[in-house]
Amino acid sequence: MERSVYIISGPAGVGKSTTAGELVQQFDKSALISGDDISHIPVNGRGKPWLCQETLQLTWSNILSLTRNLLGFGYDVVIDYVTLPAQAAWLAENLRDLNVKVFYVVLMVGEAEIVRRDQGRHPDARMGARSVELLREFKEVLQGDEHIFNTESYGVGQLPEVIGEILSSPRFLFSRSGWMEGENQQH
Repeated sequence: MERSVYIISGPAGVGKSTTAGELVQQFDKSALISGDDISHIPVNGRGKPWLCQETLQLTWSNILSLTRNLLGFGYDVVIDYVTLPAQAAWLAENLRDLNVKVFYVVLMVGEAEIVRRDQGRHPDARMGARSVELLREFKEVLQGDEHIFNTESYGVGQLPEVIGEILSSPRFLFSRSGWMEGENQQH
């Protein structure tokens, strides 16, 4: 049976964790991988993934290993992590030998909304300027990309609609044609 991997991405505050947590419930046999949790496995010597290339590479290597293991045991996998297109391409390339479909969904909102959502978080979880930086980075690399799902007009009560769109729309199926040859490394 063909299994699926769903990468739920976007900047902090767009609803990745909420969406991924609901999406994983839609499958009979499924697993949720939190990239943030994986990046925090190393206790001492860990850098911030957006500043430390080694931490970022280790995080993605661990995500890949867990994903392959789970797929091998017949699980569909949902990954909740800030994932840029090059990272999604690297993961898809490293799963190519398996009978698996990889979906890449980038949740997005406007700048004012990302600030509002960040301010609504617990003070320890606020990202501040980093949320806006990530939003701008995604907008820069995803202009016109079919993988963007703008969730600004959706509230938590509309999560079933969001999940329905993710599961039914072929636009989120990851295509190798969208990335440059040789761009199969972690960034």
